This record gives sequence, C-alpha cells and structure tokens, in this order.
Amino acid sequence: MEVYALVGPSGTGKSFRAIATAHECGAELIIDDGLLIKGNRILGGISAKRQSTRIGAIKAALFMDEEHARQARAVLEKVKPSRVLILGTSVGMVEKIAARLGLPPVSRIISIEEIASPREIRQALTMRARYSKHVIPAPTVEVKKRFPDIFADSLRIFLGRKGPQGKRSWLEQSVVRPTFTYYGKLTITTSALVAIVSRAAEEVPGVKSAGRVTVQRYVDGVVIEVHPVLYYGCVLNQVGREIQVAVKRRVEEMTGLMVKSVNILVRELSFPRGKEPV
Repeated sequence: MEVYALVGPSGTGKSFRAIATAHECGAELIIDDGLLIKGNRILGGISAKRQSTRIGAIKAALFMDEEHARQARAVLEKVKPSRVLILGTSVGMVEKIAARLGLPPVSRIISIEEIASPREIRQALTMRARYSKHVIPAPTVEVKKRFPDIFADSLRIFLGRKGPQGKRSWLEQSVVRPTFTYYGKLTITTSALVAIVSRAAEEVPGVKSAGRVTVQRYVDGVVIEVHPVLYYGCVLNQVGREIQVAVKRRVEEMTGLMVKSVNILVRELSFPRGKEPV
C-alpha cells in the first residue's frame, strides 16, 4: 500500500481538492477529518465536524479514540486499497494518523501550494473565516444520511479532461457548516423547527393555519406531523401534498436536517366569512 499526503494549513481548501487530488494520484480511499471515503460513499469513521468542542474535533481527526481507530483499521483491512490519500494540516499530523491506523510511512507529500494558486488559497481562507464553510469530499445525500443534524449543500467537482463524448466526468461533494466552529456551538431548537414548519405550511394556498405541529428527532432525521386547518372547498389531498412538499423543502434548505416524513392530519375546516353552511 502506498500512502500519499495532502498537507496545508486549516481552511486552505484541502478537502475541496481532495477528490481531484486522489483522482490524479490514483488513490482509492481518502482519509479526511476522521472519515474514510471511497468514491461516493463514506465507509466509516467519526466526523470531526460533528464534535462539540475544538479539542474533540482534533481528537476525531487524529483517530485518538481507540474504538474509532479500530473501526477505521477494520475498514482498511476489508477494502485493501493500493493507494490512500490522507489530509492533514502538517506532515506530523499525517504521520500520526498513518501510525494510528497501522499504515505504511507516507511515500509522497503534496503541499496545497502545489495544486492551488495563492489567490485560490486566499478565497478558501475567506470562505472559512467569513462563512464557516467546510467541505466533506462525499455526496450530500451520503453526508446527510450519516449526519442528519449537520448543515450541508451539494457541490460538483469536475475531474480530468473531456472524454470521447466531449463531456467531463464529475463527482459531488458537500459544503457543510459544522456543529462546532471557532465561533461556538450551533443548536437548532424544536421550537425553531416548529416555527419554520408553521410558516411553510401557512404559505400554501388553502391553508388557514398550520394548527398543531410536532417534530420528532431521530438519528437519521426528523419526522414532522402537521394538523392544519384548511379552508372549506379546497381539495384536501392536493393541499395536503403541497404542505408536505413545502415543509420538507423549507426545513431541509434552512436547517440542513434530513426530513424522513411529513405526516398531515386534517381535523378541521374553516368556512370563509359569509359562506358558512346553513
């Protein structure tokens, strides 16, 4: 097994360029921030971006927890990659990760300055400092499936030159806003989720009010139940479907949480003034 390293200070764009770099050097597996990633799948690990403190994030990135390291070693033993790319802020960090996972010594070190221009590095640092945007080199669906409480947006990365069809191949990775940042910890309360759901539901034509809203949190996402009050005369199943779509879209866009289901239970109708039944 050959071990490659992509090294550069925090926030300089290593994760953003991880897929392209792995593609160029033929690495089958990427180790980044406590995760083991192959192609479009996260094979194992604990994301440093989900830790509640900076110390916790550093420990996760270095696989300091023995169970975390054991699981990672099991993945490596199963996959048996011929080349691995490890991302780190220094050569020492990469060497520590390799040692923790029982990997051979690093055979090639790639500096971020070799693959990114000074202008691109400055842009990456600005995005990190101003917007706290980080990258996980895996598809958004995969990231949300494993970490439903993390903010994530998709980002396309194009690889190599155009093929015989005149098209360039591409892979998706995720832009995330981690639970812990240098500015502190971010938590979304249930009351905030209820407010988002209520507003989204009440913007649907035919809805008088969102009524009672409940939100249940699970490891892989949230389940939402809405008891809306609808205006008499509307098509109930049609309005109900529109509420489901609107709520799911708004919650996922605003919070990054994965919505497992939106259940609608209509128990009350409202008659417009002057149109009450006789």
